[in-house]
Amino acid sequence: MENWIIDVMNSFGYIGIFILITLENVFPPIPSEVILTFGGFMTTTTNMSILGVIAISTFGSVAGAVILYSIGTLLDVERLEKIVERWGHILRLTEKDIHKANAWFNKFGSWAVFFGRLVPLIRSLISIPAGMAHMNVGRFLLLTTIGTIIWNTILVSAGAALGASWNDILGYFGTYSNIVYLILGVNLVIFMILFIRNRRKQ
Repeated sequence: MENWIIDVMNSFGYIGIFILITLENVFPPIPSEVILTFGGFMTTTTNMSILGVIAISTFGSVAGAVILYSIGTLLDVERLEKIVERWGHILRLTEKDIHKANAWFNKFGSWAVFFGRLVPLIRSLISIPAGMAHMNVGRFLLLTTIGTIIWNTILVSAGAALGASWNDILGYFGTYSNIVYLILGVNLVIFMILFIRNRRKQ
């Protein structure tokens, strides 16, 4: 997949980045880390600019997020689980991925959209529970855009700074993702323990 992404970006430039980032948001297994860091590298070998790559990738991310938000407004958890059960092998998603995004949203509320945009996989899926909760569209777009700009700026700038060694950063993001998931898991366990204790006291 990485080679295909690179070929598309080399062939179509900004348009290729927009299409790939939009698809990455709708189909999370497409790695934004590859798209954005290689996009940053391309600013050192083509006439593309860092600001241009950040801008076009942000437009693509928000467009993809709006698509998933719209889908979320039509779904409930049970219906979503049935879709993943049937098509998850194609989308490369599991029910665990969906529950993780839903738990994130339930814990942080609308701010989960902002924080979620800074976590691989969650950054795409978080739009679905936001849609299911019928979160205010204006607030959704604002938090999505701000979180996306931060994420895109970090990765594009890193790709530009590393140059030909742009893919060195990909390994670090796997570690980063695992640490974030671990922290989220611990917080959820603590939340459940406190919730159960409060229920017992009542």
